[in-house]
Amino acid sequence: MSTRPYIVGNWKMNGTRALLAEARAIDRSAARYPGIQVALAPPATLIAALREAVSAIGVGGQDCHAEAKGAFTGDIAAVQLKDAGADFVIVGHSERRAGHGESDAIVKAKAEAALECGLGVILCVGESLAERDGGHAETIVARQIDGSLPQGDAATAGVPERLAVAYEPVWAIGTGRVAAVEDVVAMHAVLRERLIAAYGDAGKDVRILYGGSVNASNAAALLEAEGVGGALVGGASLTAEAFLPIVAAAGDEPVD
Repeated sequence: MSTRPYIVGNWKMNGTRALLAEARAIDRSAARYPGIQVALAPPATLIAALREAVSAIGVGGQDCHAEAKGAFTGDIAAVQLKDAGADFVIVGHSERRAGHGESDAIVKAKAEAALECGLGVILCVGESLAERDGGHAETIVARQIDGSLPQGDAATAGVPERLAVAYEPVWAIGTGRVAAVEDVVAMHAVLRERLIAAYGDAGKDVRILYGGSVNASNAAALLEAEGVGGALVGGASLTAEAFLPIVAAAGDEPVD
């Protein structure tokens, strides 16, 4: 089981091969932080090229289909991500849940498909601003995680090494707003409770990441908070200049 902080950059629909130069710079610096697990999730078009360009960091996909093959134009299977060089995939991101109508059941099926073919999974959950302002944030997120967590012997073999959960308050993604540290701690405690309910003692060690406008100025406070095992970073992961201070904020001393 890895206890290293997990810092993951999600490039979303950004980047062409020209951005591989930034990935190489991130990779070189990440090699100096062996106590921190660093990864990037580029667009699917760049997975193979990024895998060839880096050696110290993980490479992942941003989504996958629940089926291994078939007539699903425009989709990509977990096994195809793995074949391209990915070692993990993000599922259930709020932009998929909201923009593509993905239910908890769909997210669960995707997570199970990814785990069964050997990929790691970062499973995202989070509430909207209306849900938080209405006092329902913890209830909503608990229901999401309960409905989205992979089940079954094949899917859950190796948990917690192969599974991470990312709490991403929808209202903080790409807005510059960040959840208060005490709210992050409270939500991560809720998620830990649900993980233990689902997986027993193994649920104690699943890393829970925070994702929601993480940047160099707020990363240290968030990563030092109780229960926070890393960060899922959006726009600040597109350049080495913006991303590497977040990696450094995870607390490990660099080696020469």
